[in-house]
Amino acid sequence: MIKLIIGKKGSGKTKKLVDMVNEATQKSLGNVVCIEKGDTLTYSVTHKARLIDSEDYGISGYNEYYGMVCGIKAGNHDVTHIFGDATLRIGTRNYDELVTFLERIAKIEDIEFLFTISADKEELPKKLFDIAEIC
Repeated sequence: MIKLIIGKKGSGKTKKLVDMVNEATQKSLGNVVCIEKGDTLTYSVTHKARLIDSEDYGISGYNEYYGMVCGIKAGNHDVTHIFGDATLRIGTRNYDELVTFLERIAKIEDIEFLFTISADKEELPKKLFDIAEIC
């Protein structure tokens, strides 16, 4: 299952994501992972979640982002949730590439995904909403 938090910069997406990460760690019987660009969430996300800075691994573009997600899943089958902040900054603002990325992510089983998207809903392709649920 894929969920998206959509809105322009400053609309509260990251705050909502942090709340959902912290809530997931309380309910999950496995591991919760949060991927960010930079280290802005260090003091907001509970230590019970695995916080990963994509910049530490040179992740740039959706193919590399997908590879990172698959590596997380392959390395730990107990992961129940993967949260991604700043999705368009890690990937690109190419919405067709975003759709392809999410289609690939949708094939990964047994993990709940949530990504933040800094854009207006009207800017995004309709196909995106067939793949993911909006929070």
